[in-house]
Amino acid sequence: MKRKALLCFIFILLATAFSAVALSGAAADAAKWPASSSKGEKKNGKMKLDVTNINEGYFMAAVQKKTKNKMKLRVVKGKESLTYDLTNTGDYEVFPLQLGDGKYEVSLWENVSGKKYSAAGKLTITVKLKDKNSPYLYPNQYVNYTKNSAAVKQAATLCKGKDAAKSYEAVKKYMSTSFVYDFVKAVTIKSGTLPDVDGSFKKKMGVCQDLAAIMACMLRTQGVPCKLMIGYANKQYHAWTITVLNGKEEFFDPTAALNAISPTNDYTVERYY
Repeated sequence: MKRKALLCFIFILLATAFSAVALSGAAADAAKWPASSSKGEKKNGKMKLDVTNINEGYFMAAVQKKTKNKMKLRVVKGKESLTYDLTNTGDYEVFPLQLGDGKYEVSLWENVSGKKYSAAGKLTITVKLKDKNSPYLYPNQYVNYTKNSAAVKQAATLCKGKDAAKSYEAVKKYMSTSFVYDFVKAVTIKSGTLPDVDGSFKKKMGVCQDLAAIMACMLRTQGVPCKLMIGYANKQYHAWTITVLNGKEEFFDPTAALNAISPTNDYTVERYY
């Protein structure tokens, strides 16, 4: 009997230890990372796309050869259109398929002189998302982070052992207490500047789009869909977040939480990533 009791006790200890390891690793396992494949590559003109994982909510785009010219990528679905600056190095960048299921037309435009651009490639892709929230679980050009990003590591520590709702509350509190608003950057930032997750997290300082992107990064790597919203708060150009919890959308404005914007309930969405 003593031997059976001892074996039972050892089994319970091992089971408890295994559960603890599994739980601590749950956050890391929830993170999703873009992947490419030569089989999913499509080319036209000077553009190449990797459409391997379009049903996961994203695609990759790049120029086929490095160039000195500025490049733009246009994504059109029905009457909706999004335009991005595309790096001219030939390296892939990740773009979300946030417009949902259907046919997307992706075109490349090359700067030829002044503000004039000419068509440099066009491809059509048909998307059927596995989950409508998939685009908000991966990094992309606007919410740009890697496995080595400090924000990713902080989220893993902060949300260890927590479910989606508790992770959301933990990240909200962290954003509200650990950052300051960068008023200098706010008046010097150039049009077209992308959110800076890594730089702003390191300084614990950023403008609205940086703060919203950091929050989206931290939640996405915990398996919680979070959208970076861009539009207007009252008449002020602004960025905030929408998080999906149990099928419901939860609004949170990290900038407002820092008292860096006048209180308002008047938010108008222009685009989201």
